[in-house]
Amino acid sequence: MFNMVLFSNCNSQDKPVKPTSVDRYPSYAGQFYPADSVKLLASLKEMFAKAAPKSTDSVFAIISPHAGYIYSGVVAASAFNQLDANKEYKTIFVIGVSHHAWFDGACVYNKGNYITPLGTVEVDTALASQIVKTDKVFQCSTDYQINEHSIEVQLPFLQYHLKKKFKIVPILLGTDNPALCKKMAEVLRPYMNSENAFVISTDFSHYPKYADANANDKETVAAICKNSAAELIKVIGANENKKIPELLTSLCGYDAVLTFLYMTEKIKGATIKEIEYKNSGDATKDSSKVVGYWALAFHTNGKAVLPGDNAEFVLTAKDKSDLLNIARTTLNSFIKDKKIPLIDSSGFSETIRQNCGAFVTLKIKGELRGCIGMFMPGEPLYKVVQKMAISSSTQDYRFNAVTRDELDSITIEISVLSPLKKINSAEDFVLGKQGIYMKKGTATGTFLPQVATETGWTKEEFLGHCAKDKAGIGWEGWKTAELWVYTAVVFGEK
Repeated sequence: MFNMVLFSNCNSQDKPVKPTSVDRYPSYAGQFYPADSVKLLASLKEMFAKAAPKSTDSVFAIISPHAGYIYSGVVAASAFNQLDANKEYKTIFVIGVSHHAWFDGACVYNKGNYITPLGTVEVDTALASQIVKTDKVFQCSTDYQINEHSIEVQLPFLQYHLKKKFKIVPILLGTDNPALCKKMAEVLRPYMNSENAFVISTDFSHYPKYADANANDKETVAAICKNSAAELIKVIGANENKKIPELLTSLCGYDAVLTFLYMTEKIKGATIKEIEYKNSGDATKDSSKVVGYWALAFHTNGKAVLPGDNAEFVLTAKDKSDLLNIARTTLNSFIKDKKIPLIDSSGFSETIRQNCGAFVTLKIKGELRGCIGMFMPGEPLYKVVQKMAISSSTQDYRFNAVTRDELDSITIEISVLSPLKKINSAEDFVLGKQGIYMKKGTATGTFLPQVATETGWTKEEFLGHCAKDKAGIGWEGWKTAELWVYTAVVFGEK
């Protein structure tokens, strides 16, 4: 039977600290859009009436402009129309770009809610804080978002269009460094699932003549629709080299779009659809200096599996061999010499380079000798396995540290975990296939999927033991706890 110490990025065992709430009030109401709620609602109603209707299903992200509503509002409404108005989204990630400051990485607002003339837009502060803790490329300074419009102007469209309650995670990017964009994408990719949606905020060409804007924006959107970060980098560079008169930028939200393409380009079957294009000259009738706006929709048509919905983490025989070799080499080296061996990752697959949770279990003659794991690490799977090999042999509080004499008797088992998926009730939990993670207050507990097979427990026994023995919330505590499920690819030494 498994009995594990659980490590996670949310620090659920720490003493809770009451956060200081600082709501973010509108800075651009009265400038980019009406400050009066009645006038704003009337404006939104008019824009949605003129907008392109919903034209595709399974939309998980949109690209929407962030200019003044009189210029880009109809195009923005066309983009938001592609989201299912009646769907209950769990979290909507709104990714904007900083127009006023450069900084390495992204600023995540996690101190309070966003306020608009239409009321409060709730921020998922717990999730926002979790992202900040995942990697230092994310920070939680509120200063950058206070005077930035690229996120703010998207929110009234969400409030008007969506019929059910939702939360947002507002993320403001301050860099177009491809390496940092790729790093941010790796952290955010697991949150791309059928329960969430992403709003990517960007305008297109700035200030060329009308015809030049149309031509330039056509090439830029073609690059985006190829769903390739490298292609976007190439085309943006080519646009700059053309020396188009008065062209300041081809894509003012370039860093947001680039980051999102790093998230989506490996999703087989994902499609990007052009919804509507206009530029400011269509509204002002001035063709001398214009700004371009595209509405785009990312969708799967039911054919592609989003990263956060991928229940099975597919590992090849070589992947498993590489991970077991890391665990065994690290275990022997650390126990014998207190040294952590360097890992040559040059021959590793992209799969085990991805950020992914894992548990390492040690047994002697079938009996547990140590087991520790991590659910949502901010580093590649192969590094997690190395760390957990050390932790399971030296930091499992139920056992003394493994000794040199035991090394030859120990067998290693690795459980690679899929992302956590929240369920509404235990009826959605599949015994034997899924593991369970439960949380009530600050108490947490988990059992891996194989615990059910090894013990022969019923579903109620499985949940009861986890609640009582692991979370410490009593035999029936699972009935009132928050529940998440996950799957595991389990393999070990013979």
